[in-house]
Amino acid sequence: MTTEQKPGCSIHLPEAMITEQLKVLQVHARDNVLVALQPFAAGQALPAPYQTIVAKSDIPAGHKIALQPIAQGEAIIKYGFAIGKATAAIVPGQQVHSHNLATALSGTIAYQYAGCQAQPLTFPANLPTEFQGYRRANGKVGTRNELWIINTVGCVNRAAMRVAELARKEFAALLDSPNIDGIHAFTHPFGCSQLGDDLNNTRELLAGLIQHPNAGAVLILGLGCENNQLAKLLHASPNVDQQRIRAFNAQQVEDEVEQGLAAVGELLALMAQDQRRPCPVSDLVMGMKCGGSDGLSGLTANALVGRIADLVAAANGKVVLTETPEMFGAEQVFMARAENAQVFGDLVTLVNDFKQYFIDNNQPVYENPSPGNKDGGLTTLEEKSLGAIQKGGSSAVKQIIRYGKQASLSGLTLLEGPGNDAVSSTALTAAGATLILFTTGRGTPLGFPAPTVKISSNSNLAGRKPQWIDYDAGSLLRLGQDASEFTHEFFRYLVAVASGQQTRNEISDNREIAIWKNGVTL
Repeated sequence: MTTEQKPGCSIHLPEAMITEQLKVLQVHARDNVLVALQPFAAGQALPAPYQTIVAKSDIPAGHKIALQPIAQGEAIIKYGFAIGKATAAIVPGQQVHSHNLATALSGTIAYQYAGCQAQPLTFPANLPTEFQGYRRANGKVGTRNELWIINTVGCVNRAAMRVAELARKEFAALLDSPNIDGIHAFTHPFGCSQLGDDLNNTRELLAGLIQHPNAGAVLILGLGCENNQLAKLLHASPNVDQQRIRAFNAQQVEDEVEQGLAAVGELLALMAQDQRRPCPVSDLVMGMKCGGSDGLSGLTANALVGRIADLVAAANGKVVLTETPEMFGAEQVFMARAENAQVFGDLVTLVNDFKQYFIDNNQPVYENPSPGNKDGGLTTLEEKSLGAIQKGGSSAVKQIIRYGKQASLSGLTLLEGPGNDAVSSTALTAAGATLILFTTGRGTPLGFPAPTVKISSNSNLAGRKPQWIDYDAGSLLRLGQDASEFTHEFFRYLVAVASGQQTRNEISDNREIAIWKNGVTL
């Protein structure tokens, strides 16, 4: 088993898996619990080298089993870190879960910066260094060439959807071109009756979408009287090719649908000239997200995505990780990898501000995991967070950005955002992610404007929901599987997706956005 683990490093599966099928896993040598990789019945002995331990009750896959006696009040260790304290004495073979384990988190924490502990990364010589992308006028590279319809306010949602529906029929011949990947309207209910930071968040988020490189052109549809005024939204979107933007207010034209169709026709004619060209993998921007996690997520899917994060960072690409509250209890792992004192300070502010957001709304800071997470074997927020941050790999944290802002530096960026799947994935897209890697143990059909690669933590989910899942990380636990080669194979697949291979969400046309509403409504 691995005896050392760098802060936030991807989980390293033991060499024993090469010769026999894994049934339990001690994630880190310091751990005092095992993870069941298959269900165990009461009275069943664990496999070697733990054959002296007998399951004291039925234990589902993904749940924890005590490896040694644990006294009441003693720390439960998983991933090499404490995930809470025992609320009762625990004996070897006993299930460790909500009935005998509770969070040890409370209140605020004093953080101190001791320098960046991240180690340099090297990009392997045997992996692709290019993908086929769309180079934009501003130098950014898209993985798709789509026409996006963005509305300023929910009042014109249906008009935006109607334009998209009719345009797909009217311009079917142009859409048959290999150079155009589709027309999509991304509607939302906001933009009116919002004030202050809440309105600004909506505007910043939409501006990020308007400037996204996967949008070969954008039609912006306003109403005219909304708080989120069209002129201000355009002003917040400076990094665009003005030839690829059309915008108007529905109140100021005779027929907004006909006006929209005419604009779409003009934009598609320009997009038809675009072609995929070789681009270095340093132009990739990958957003990392987990949703519906289970007890295996931190061991398989999140760990796999973390290895991809390191490959992209080593290639000078961009990696964006969000879900701020799912860093609680593990934030010091990232703080130890802050590239400098400024980034460290920004991260401390981000974490404390988000905790205050909970407090201001009279909500417990550590009310997590969800019921679905607990069914899958996760017990405390520390455990969930330590598994979730595996998606960030082991590279240095280069910058902290607020909700609605765009990643500007190569390497790992931490983005402010809630854990909600739709809100955080939309924020990743607005931050510039041209691919989203979405890990899940429970499954979800959700998809977003950027191609959304769904990675299952367990093979059962991949088998039951092939229409949702693009890649089965549960295969990491199969006989003879080599984790390094598995990661390299997955990276090659991601290069293919970046070059145009469709994901399940694209095939099923599951695409939507959600905006973080955190203020009053008039």
